[in-house]
Amino acid sequence: MKKHKRSDTNPTAKQVGGQHYKNLSIQPSEYILKNNLDWCSGNAIKYITRWKFKHDSLDKQLEDIDKAIHYLELLKSYLNQK
Repeated sequence: MKKHKRSDTNPTAKQVGGQHYKNLSIQPSEYILKNNLDWCSGNAIKYITRWKFKHDSLDKQLEDIDKAIHYLELLKSYLNQK
């Protein structure tokens, strides 16, 4: 059986596919995990945090805002079904 070696490198020090989280004082993943947020809330935070940093085009920025709204709508719908 192969043993997994513990990595001492901080995974938040790297980012795959861009730089839009690396310069933040706290990355969305850290905030989401430390606050035990659910899937929909976490994704809404991710998209609303990155909209102005990841994309240069207004269309893509608005798309990220729409994605954040969509996750909140999903959460609201789920809560209303309880």
